[in-house]
Amino acid sequence: MRILPVANHVLHRSLATAGYGTALGVIRSLHSSNCLDQAYCTETRPYNQGSRLTAFELVHDNIPATLITDSMAAALLARRSAGVVAIVVGADRVAANGDTANKIGSYGLAVLAKHHGVKFLIAAPRTTIDLDTKSGDDIIIEERPKFEVTKLRGPRECDAVCMETISIAAEGINVWNPAFDVTPSSLIDGIITEVGVVEKDANGFFHLERVFDGFSGS
Repeated sequence: MRILPVANHVLHRSLATAGYGTALGVIRSLHSSNCLDQAYCTETRPYNQGSRLTAFELVHDNIPATLITDSMAAALLARRSAGVVAIVVGADRVAANGDTANKIGSYGLAVLAKHHGVKFLIAAPRTTIDLDTKSGDDIIIEERPKFEVTKLRGPRECDAVCMETISIAAEGINVWNPAFDVTPSSLIDGIITEVGVVEKDANGFFHLERVFDGFSGS
């Protein structure tokens, strides 16, 4: 199997995931069960949690993985030889109807998954499910400072101790930098929690209250 995680995103046959308990937990579980051929990790601009953190965890755990830029996801899914069968992302909040807010870029991956016939899954603990939030329309999206997009900070190549900041955009350009986006439940195939996987009913609706009233995942 192959997956795509996205810092909270990964691709696999290829499956996708990011974070244990979150998307990366799914990847670790598949790997430990010898069910994972390859994970593809997205860099997750602009803060690069994927290339800095998810990639580190994958290498540390000796999980076969490949890093791609965010804009490469569509091309990867289109490659039959890549064999991606699922995308798994984490969640910052899941609304009562299944709409899910997560790291910016998750919505785009869901759209790509739908087009390419790839499963799109949310991996999230029950604490992220907010039954008082009826839908994604009620989730307020944080906007981050523009310098996160226009500048990069990291260690000098010749000195891992000394950090420096460089500009990568034209001075004066306007920037829109939302931290999250909302994926509508219509694009989500399942929500993986610590007590089981919630799937849609025959009418295409999630019933997330089940994870709080003794749902066993069976």
